[in-house]
Order: sequence, then C-alpha cells, then structure tokens
Amino acid sequence: MKKRALLSVSNKAGLVEFARGLHELDYELISTGGTLRVLQEAGLPAISVDQVTGFPEILDGRVKTLHPFIHGGLLAKLDDPNHQKQLKEHEIQPINMVVVNLYPFKETLERVDATKEDMIENIDIGGPTMLRAAAKNYRDVTVVVDPNDYEMVLAKLNVNALDLADREELAAKVFRHTAQYDALIAQYFMKETANPFPESYTVTYEKVQTLRYGENPHQEAAFYKQPLKATMSLAESKQLHGKDLSYNNIQDANACIEIVAEYDKPAAVAVKHMNPCGIGVSDTLEAAFQKAYDADPISIFGGIIALNREVTEAVAEKLSQIFLEIVIAPSFTEEALAILTKKKNIRLLELPMNDKKVKTHKLVSVNGGVLVQDTDLGALDETAINVPTKRKPTKEELASLTFAWKAVKHVKSNAIVLAKDEQTIGVGAGQMNRVGAAKIAIEQAGDKAKGAVMASDAFFPMPDTVEAAAKAGITAIIQPGGSKRDQDSIDMCDKHGIAMVFTGMRHFKH
Repeated sequence: MKKRALLSVSNKAGLVEFARGLHELDYELISTGGTLRVLQEAGLPAISVDQVTGFPEILDGRVKTLHPFIHGGLLAKLDDPNHQKQLKEHEIQPINMVVVNLYPFKETLERVDATKEDMIENIDIGGPTMLRAAAKNYRDVTVVVDPNDYEMVLAKLNVNALDLADREELAAKVFRHTAQYDALIAQYFMKETANPFPESYTVTYEKVQTLRYGENPHQEAAFYKQPLKATMSLAESKQLHGKDLSYNNIQDANACIEIVAEYDKPAAVAVKHMNPCGIGVSDTLEAAFQKAYDADPISIFGGIIALNREVTEAVAEKLSQIFLEIVIAPSFTEEALAILTKKKNIRLLELPMNDKKVKTHKLVSVNGGVLVQDTDLGALDETAINVPTKRKPTKEELASLTFAWKAVKHVKSNAIVLAKDEQTIGVGAGQMNRVGAAKIAIEQAGDKAKGAVMASDAFFPMPDTVEAAAKAGITAIIQPGGSKRDQDSIDMCDKHGIAMVFTGMRHFKH
C-alpha cells in the first residue's frame, strides 16, 4: 500500500517541487481546492479529498477535511493492533504525511480594507484540526507547516533518514504555529469586544535573532517582535552598518526611540542605560545634536543617539567625532554614510520617524507572571494645566516647561529634569527620594541652572525640592501636583518668586 500525503496550503511557495519529490518517492497525493488545482496543473496525479471521504466539500468549503476517513487516518497508532483492526473494519487508510499552512488570518488582519466578514472567513478550522491531529500522532505521521522545511524533509526522506526526533521537532513547530494563529484571533476579538484585559491574556511574538547574551554574559537571550507591524518600533528598523545589536543595545535603542518620538521639531536624544543623558531640540538637526552633546559630553560617550530627521554630511561629521554605539535616524545621505561607515563598531539603523504613536500594551515580566498596561501616551494639555502660584510662567518658560515635561516622562523614577532653551542641562534619575534626584540634576547643571526650569515626574511630598531649586536659581517648575502638602511647595515657590505648573498627570517610570 502506498504512503499517503495530504497537502492543503495557503502559501503555495515551493509546493509543486515538494509534491513532485513526494510523488517520486511513491507517495499518493491527496489535496483540496486551490492546492489540488495547482498540483494537477503541474501534471501531478493528485486526488481530491472528497474521493477519499466519499463526501463533497460543503458550506462554501468550510467543511471538507472534517471526516473520519481523514482524521482516522491521521490519528491511528500504527503499532496498536486495536487501531489497526478499526482501520480495517472501517476501510480507513493511514495518512503518513500532512503538509498544511493556514488561511492568511494575519495577512487579512494587516489589511486596512478588511471587513469583519473577511476576518471571520479567514479563521481556518480544518487546517489547524489536521495539523494538531498529525502533530499529536507524530510518531507515525510527518507534519510540515513551514515551507522552509520542505528541502530538509525531502532530503532526509530520500536517504530514509527522517527519524522520530525530526518528526517531533516538526510537530513542536506545528503547535507553536497554531498557538500563534489562535493568539492573533484572540487578540482580534479582544479589540472587537473592547476587552483589553480578559480573564486570560494571550500574546505571541516572532523571533528576530538570538543574542550573544542578555544583560550579562552569563545570561542567554533572544529578541522577538510582535507579528503585526508596529509603529516607531526598533523591530521594524533596517540596519545599514555595524555588528548585531546586543540585549542592552536593544533596551537603550528602544528608550531612545520612545523619547525622540515626543518632539516634532528637529530633535536629538542621547541615551545611556535607558535614561536620556542629553536631549536637544532646535530649528536644524545639526544644532539639535550639538545641544544634546553639550547637555552631558561625558555621559554621551558610548551612548545611543536617535535623530528625527535625515542625517546629513554636517551632522555625520559631528557624530563621527565621538564614540557612539548606535545612531538611529529616518535616513542617511550618501555622504553621511560614507563618513559614518568608516567607524567599524558603530551601528546605523534606519527607522521611519513620521508614524503616529498608537496606544498599545506594555508587558513587564515578574517572577511567575507579567504586568500589562497601556503605553504612556499622556501629553501635556496646556488648556487644562493649573498654575497655583502667584507668579505665572512666561511664554518662554512655558515652552521650556513643556520640553522638560516630555523629557522627564522617560527618565526612571524618581526623576528630575532641568532644561533651558530646548536643551536638557541636568538629569536626576532613579533615585530613592525626590530631593536626591533634584540635587543630582542641579549639580550636573552647575551654573546653567540659573534661569532654567525644572520638571518632576511626580508630586513633591515636601517643599525641600523647591527649596533646592530656588537656591540653584530655577525660575519655573512643572509637576503633577496632588500631594497632601502641595500648599507647602506652593508657599515655597511664592517665597522665592518661582512659577509652578500642576499638570494633574503623573509619569512614574519603574
């Protein structure tokens, strides 16, 4: 009795060549719909599923392989006498191979014109059922879901070397594939039913690369991306030069992208250890980068830079003068690339910067679980801010406060940012108390603090931070407000003639 292979694929890449190889190995080919037509047009003697089942496809193709003659042939244990007896009684022939990939649900999900009916009709039923049945019975059935495996499977079959371990690995890939397929469907219905945090939360990612190591050399790591294209995502960038990114590079680069996305004018952001060490905004990218560099010329060494405009020759000349791990920009001129690619160890990443930020979920793992929250897209609403102090901020101060508020949002809590003329001049990050963060930022700013503004990611529990700001010559402060002791901070501001803005919005970043 010939071995049987059932082929039913949405992705036809490599199909004919693989099926021809199976035919030459004396497999009987069974197929359905468009796959059958492709095989027959290629001159291969494929037979239809309804010739096996004796039952036609019905319900517009929704039911064609859901039949005991198919699933009995897939699930029978060939070394079980009772199973063999039942196959014989019911005249069911074993199916030795299943080659299936599924209706293009992901591709339909990515279509902007896809209707709900399109989505529903692209939920595959028979395909996953056959895949799961074959994968469950991998000891007796070879199951192939990925066209990239065709060559390996044929090569091993030709020398009779496709063993149990190979079939187990192919089966494992099937369960990963169907799990991702179902996860995308679940995510679609989460959105359709407006239920962002259901009783079970299912996500899926695709591997981008294996990393040399994680945060430290003794930790293994890999980089994965979500299956659907994301805006302003490092996973969508194109690397033009340099060696592979490391785990820490990816963390820092992601932070850099999130920060530069806050600014509409030409902007440059320098990041070290996921905190900005310098942010500059100006009318030209060259001037913006100079501001970012001057903000902290020590910390920027070995840092990561994100720029929201094309890198020109003039900007590249400045970048080339210091050691940088990564430069991310929407594009690079040929002249800029000629300059920067002379540096062997710099990575150059091209990433569109004009995509609108959209609300997504941010996941953070904890031991035995995961925290899920919306991304922080909170922005300053200048029509809703509250100025509780006697002195109101000037137009220039308000512009600086807005700039600083965008920056402090991306600094690890407790966070304080000092800014002046669209440039950070002091950053206090990740401190255990707020006045400690303020003292670090003030010390870094030095004499530049006089006439600058201060941003705080959360309220002041005591007036000591305002007192430190006053001694440094800070003229305006922006903070959420909401402390039981807000009045103490207000009184301290009034005492020193400082304008203070309450945003009513906190930006903790842990």
